[in-house]
Amino acid sequence: MAEDLHLIEGDKKVIYEHLIPQIKALLEGEQDIIANMGNICAALKEQFKWLWVGFYIVKDGELVLGPFQGPVACTRIKKGKGVCGTTWQEEKTIIVPNVEEFPGHIACSSLSVSEIVIPVFNGKEVIAVLDVDSEIEGHFDEIDQQFLEEIVSFLKF
Repeated sequence: MAEDLHLIEGDKKVIYEHLIPQIKALLEGEQDIIANMGNICAALKEQFKWLWVGFYIVKDGELVLGPFQGPVACTRIKKGKGVCGTTWQEEKTIIVPNVEEFPGHIACSSLSVSEIVIPVFNGKEVIAVLDVDSEIEGHFDEIDQQFLEEIVSFLKF
């Protein structure tokens, strides 16, 4: 497959439904997890124009910055710290409508207003998180959660 995306506008659910087969095709046949994380980030950033899309990977007891698209980011996050560390600790997706109201939020970018963080599992263990930031308050909802959880499930370790 050519590495081109066919982008659309409109209803968020329809956009995800259109994007998911394209992401699957990008990952098909590629075994390298970093390459696949990179293509997921690029596809999501290109389609949705979010401020930041990236992975943090569990290494030596902390989250370490992995493939991402957007402004420079925090490099390491401790378990239970910020939205990413809390997602890792609680092993569940967290949606934050306004990051200023999240206790212990780590401000990697002053432009970030809302955030969603999805845990990535290898069996029962969280081995990474997908972090997405937006400049728009209340930007993320259960539709994003549903489809982003599906997208990270495509990653094979």
